[in-house]
Amino acid sequence: MHRLRFTSDAFDPSNPVLADAVRTGGNPSAPCLVFIDSNVGEAWPDLPVRLKAYVEAHHDVMRLAGPAQFVPGGEQCKNDQQGVQRMLHAIDEAHLCRQSFVIAIGGGAVLDAVGFAASIAHRGIRLIRFPTTTLSQDDSGLGVKNGINAFGKKNYLGVFSAPWAVINDERFLTTLSDRDWSCGFSEAVKVACIKDRAYFDDIVGNADAIRGRDLSAAMPIIKRSAEIHLRHITEGPTGGEPDPFELTSARPLDFGHWSAHKLEQMTNFRIRHGEAVSIGIALDVTYSALVGMLDESEADAVRRCLVRLGLPVFDEAMSYSDTLLQGLAEFREHLGGRMTITLLDAIGHGVDVHEMDESLVRQAIDRLRLSTERTSPVANKPGLSEAPDRAR
Repeated sequence: MHRLRFTSDAFDPSNPVLADAVRTGGNPSAPCLVFIDSNVGEAWPDLPVRLKAYVEAHHDVMRLAGPAQFVPGGEQCKNDQQGVQRMLHAIDEAHLCRQSFVIAIGGGAVLDAVGFAASIAHRGIRLIRFPTTTLSQDDSGLGVKNGINAFGKKNYLGVFSAPWAVINDERFLTTLSDRDWSCGFSEAVKVACIKDRAYFDDIVGNADAIRGRDLSAAMPIIKRSAEIHLRHITEGPTGGEPDPFELTSARPLDFGHWSAHKLEQMTNFRIRHGEAVSIGIALDVTYSALVGMLDESEADAVRRCLVRLGLPVFDEAMSYSDTLLQGLAEFREHLGGRMTITLLDAIGHGVDVHEMDESLVRQAIDRLRLSTERTSPVANKPGLSEAPDRAR
């Protein structure tokens, strides 16, 4: 169902992208219910008015089935199961059906939660995503996963359901904080590391301009990342049999994520997802070098790229290594079957392994700590929000 579109100022009535996406559903004046990330609402306070004007200009194609619904932004919405119930209540009150549309405007966490509600109402209501962060535009907004957190675990409750359309509007990126701007490029580095050396070199070549928020440099990188992610989902890792519903134990697009998900939980989400992924990538390339798979110069190139993009490669919470290493077991459980972790044997080429040497993981953590202390002795020192006993 994927219809990926890049545009600017999507809610200008003269912009046909959204109306065209709804029109493909074949239901004249299709009912639409809009959910807006509260952070986006604060940055764009006129958005409900602009939405209303857009829908009125395209009344033959779509209509609003109720007022816009605001959803708490960030990971908060995924940690609140009652929030999904409120979304379902709004969908029911709007009398949406399977020929209707839910339109979700926000960051990846809001897209996940709203998508979960849309996918379980009537066994699936058509979903149009408007990713509003660099991370959701270049990665998470493209996926078929929808879900929320439960039992202290990321994305424990959820379903696989492809969006009807994904519309990336670059204007939303202009109001991001510098921190949130940088966060999304960790996913671009991730997919370049496992699939495309030339793309990695392009990121390195544009790293300073990207960090400086030059859209002319950043948008081609975001678009390329989105395209690679989408091709992986629709064609599979090697262009053969696709595996959108993760029926196999291999999940290369989660390179760097086994520790990232655990770090988010350990710090009570003080660390953003994109920051955690950056740290997870740095950890896994350092480990790859320690076990002799990856040349040390290549590992260093990846770490330096992340730092140039304004991303962290270490956090003091990693000192609780026993707790962090629990992420391996949780990752295996989430996938099912035997543990499968993607590492690198060269930039641009991921390799699946089925075991990790915990002593070498600890050595990799120590190397990252020492490297960070040498370059920035006061960076990333807050530690856990609620720290367990420090591992010795």
